[in-house]
Amino acid sequence: MKKFENKTVWITGASSGIGEALAHEFAKEGARLVLSARNEAELQRVANACGRPDTIIQTLDLGDHDSLPGVVQSVLAKAGSVDVLVNNGGISQRSLAKDTKFEVDKKLINVNLLGTIALTKAILPHFLERKTGHFVVITSLTGKFGTPLRSSYAAAKHGLHGFFDSLRAEIWRENVLVTLVCPGFISTKVSVNALTGDGSPQGSMDNKTRAGKSPADLAKAIVSAVKKGKYELYFGGRELVGVYVKRFFPNLFTKMLRKAKVT
Repeated sequence: MKKFENKTVWITGASSGIGEALAHEFAKEGARLVLSARNEAELQRVANACGRPDTIIQTLDLGDHDSLPGVVQSVLAKAGSVDVLVNNGGISQRSLAKDTKFEVDKKLINVNLLGTIALTKAILPHFLERKTGHFVVITSLTGKFGTPLRSSYAAAKHGLHGFFDSLRAEIWRENVLVTLVCPGFISTKVSVNALTGDGSPQGSMDNKTRAGKSPADLAKAIVSAVKKGKYELYFGGRELVGVYVKRFFPNLFTKMLRKAKVT
């Protein structure tokens, strides 16, 4: 039997990119899908392409924190239970800190960090009651080190590591798992939709993003990591070296980062 046969996997940010690729990969593994994002039409497109007639479409807005407990109750009413929550929804940044309005900083943190925490806390009692569950959190290599043009995005992703490392240490006895996924450059529209200093989308694809790894390959690696119960997964190209240079040679890393091409 496939690993996720008769299991329900809820994926946020499922209307495109990494989330869409994960929907396809988990569907291949026999999972029942719950797909969430703001765009219902795109979610339906992904659901149709996955070929799972039992897929549940649930729109949500991670920036609307107060609505998320109700969203969880709606999903549980439809699905009965959730086995895996993939916290993938979010928005990126392409602006210098000095040029970024504080309202934009707040939006990046409200969506990427606080929205993820709010959704996680809303479903956590369900996992604890069942004594089983798995949080999969798509952070970024910028959750391990900051880079230019990503100040508040990196702050949010660093925050996810702090929150979920703590949560993992608190809930392991209840058989609830946490896997943090740190992708590098992945070839999606993330840079097109990334916020600039005034809050408007960049509207163009970064060269580094365009040349990045395939979201389908990342999805395969994520599903494999979830099967194995891995605590962290790093995935990307040459940019992965930054994790280890930062850890063991921080002064050298600081100098390298000044010359790094991050777009």
